[in-house]
Amino acid sequence: MSFNKHSKIITISVLLSALVACSEPAEQAKAPAQRPLTQIDVAQVIYKPVQTWFTYTTRLEAPQQVALKPRVSGVVNTIDFVEGQQVKQGDLLFSLDPRPFEAQVASLNAQVASAVAEYQQAKSEAARATRLRKRDAISSEEAESRATAAKKAQAQISALRAQLQAAQLDLEFSKITAPIDGIISRAEITRGNTVNANQSTLTSIVSNQKMYAYFDIDERTWNSNFEQAKASDNLPVVMQLLGSEQFTYKGHVDFIDNQINTSTGTLRVRATFIDDDHKLRSGAFARIRLASQEAKQQVLIPERAIGTDLKNRFVLIVDDKNTLQYRPISVGDRYGEFRAITAGLGENDIIAVNGPAKVGPGMPIEPRTTQLNADAIGSTLSAPKTQTLLTAK
Repeated sequence: MSFNKHSKIITISVLLSALVACSEPAEQAKAPAQRPLTQIDVAQVIYKPVQTWFTYTTRLEAPQQVALKPRVSGVVNTIDFVEGQQVKQGDLLFSLDPRPFEAQVASLNAQVASAVAEYQQAKSEAARATRLRKRDAISSEEAESRATAAKKAQAQISALRAQLQAAQLDLEFSKITAPIDGIISRAEITRGNTVNANQSTLTSIVSNQKMYAYFDIDERTWNSNFEQAKASDNLPVVMQLLGSEQFTYKGHVDFIDNQINTSTGTLRVRATFIDDDHKLRSGAFARIRLASQEAKQQVLIPERAIGTDLKNRFVLIVDDKNTLQYRPISVGDRYGEFRAITAGLGENDIIAVNGPAKVGPGMPIEPRTTQLNADAIGSTLSAPKTQTLLTAK
């Protein structure tokens, strides 16, 4: 009995071992394979100088504009400029028929010569009367009369010389010259037409060495961002013309008005742009950007990397175990497709570039490293001309 009992126990043990051995491969075959980690684009944040700025619309104005009118009446004799071209101060533009003015000058020259001769005679008679009076050869009344006649003759010379000077000015004004440097418009009156002094508009000239851009800053913005600013500070500005995608022109603020407009609640400010290439035109529509502060280092991340929940804006950062972590942030201004982060991220943080669209906090990932590039986005007003300045302001 003892032997049989032990034999049965051994037999059962062998059978159990065989069953266990047979069941393990089956269970292993049924166990699911481990899922691969999700590949996510990640990148280190950008850390660079940025500024806050404000945008205003305006139209350019030339510092000097002249509607050219003749100072004398006459007939247009010649037109001596090319329409639409650059002219210099003193360049001859129109000439009127000079003959009437020359005749007047000649006539007055003759009258002055005659008056001088009469004065010489009157002066001689007055001197002779003085000698005769000493000998009581003539009455005192006669002597005084001759002295008075000499003075009248002298005064007549002065009057005629003044008329001659006016006639000479009229002759000079028959040649109409450019009073300023600038671009000249077309001739409004052509050769052979009669023009009236100080009435007929011959053409117009607009200066083009520099341009003014006036714009209005609302009182709240001024007080919160520019209260300490003075015109002498030469605050930098950049300008974009209509049809251009870039703010290619640089200027500075050189005028700040002395009072707030009570009707609009705004302060008038002027920016000046030097135009050595003569590309700017008066009346052109423009957008002006004015920075409120010095550039300071800030974190920039793509707008698409930012998520929003019920309480915060947030990003997903990658920790040292390649696991995504929730990080609340505070956002600042927008610069193109990038957003400045004012709190929540450091310059060495690595973020999920495409945001929380397909991933979430606590999720292990397989990072796919990319590099953010904001070189084409202007973040300061001193950015190169090739940069495009975009902002949410």
